[in-house]
Amino acid sequence: MSSGPEVLLSHTVDASHWASTDELRESIERAVPDVDLRVARTPPESAELLGSAEVVLAAFLPSSFLDDAPDLRWVQALSAGVDFFDLEALEERGIVLTTAAGVHAEPVAEQVLGYLLTFERRIHTGIRQQSRNVWERYEGGEIRAKTLGIIGLGAIWERVAHYGKAFDMTVIGTKAHPETAPDAVDEAFAPDGLFEVLKRADYLVVACPLTEETRGLLGTRELSAMKSNTVLVNIARGEIVDEEALAYVLQQDVIRGAALDVFSEEPFPDDSPLWNLSNVVMTPHMAGSTPAKSDRIAALFATNLAAYANDEPDAFVNRVV
Repeated sequence: MSSGPEVLLSHTVDASHWASTDELRESIERAVPDVDLRVARTPPESAELLGSAEVVLAAFLPSSFLDDAPDLRWVQALSAGVDFFDLEALEERGIVLTTAAGVHAEPVAEQVLGYLLTFERRIHTGIRQQSRNVWERYEGGEIRAKTLGIIGLGAIWERVAHYGKAFDMTVIGTKAHPETAPDAVDEAFAPDGLFEVLKRADYLVVACPLTEETRGLLGTRELSAMKSNTVLVNIARGEIVDEEALAYVLQQDVIRGAALDVFSEEPFPDDSPLWNLSNVVMTPHMAGSTPAKSDRIAALFATNLAAYANDEPDAFVNRVV
């Protein structure tokens, strides 16, 4: 029998695009065989099991649930972003929050590469012609020697930069601490250098977390500062880009196109003009999906569980609170 903390897999695992509850449970039990793991599949089950849980794994955790968790000491998020959590409430309670930053870096970076090749080789044009039984040849381009701009930080930022450099692209971007940019980056700017990146990028990848500073970061002014041949790629959070402004600049050919995996409202409303624009590629918030996801989350959790059990707060990986 385990002598460790009681761990809860919240019902919100199934409600997300991350690994399903059963896959994640099996991976955690393989990584930590003696874990005292409880599983909740409904909000009432989560509320009940939170009463004795010390540790929770969750895609998001409603603030109201904290009232049901007197013993809660640590929350392991299943995403890199923390906008689904009440950081202030967690901090007030002295509850640790760690994220899954890095777990999704490889699949997200590969998805970004797929978007770049789709637009450069105009694969989306061929797919649309195929759906209409149209045979009409067109010219494709090369991403080699193009400029890849990245807004953000962290593992996804670094992995996207690596792929860009592998294709002989010039890689530039913004970062809170530009001096820490990886070797794959040719030029890094502080956040106030955003417009320098906007005016130079042929492909602009949004990979920053959603914060009060980044909400609505790219509006009409910023989007209009981009080159007419630029493609915007958003794999971060929908609220970072003003979708109404984006639809307008795409309709007016101010920029060449957009590849979107995240949206301000999900599922995305069917009355948005973005659905029907030929220069838009949309995917349903699945860029982070991979068969390796459960095992990667479990491995991260095992590392952090050891830090928790040994009372080593500095050993937590991806701690934000």
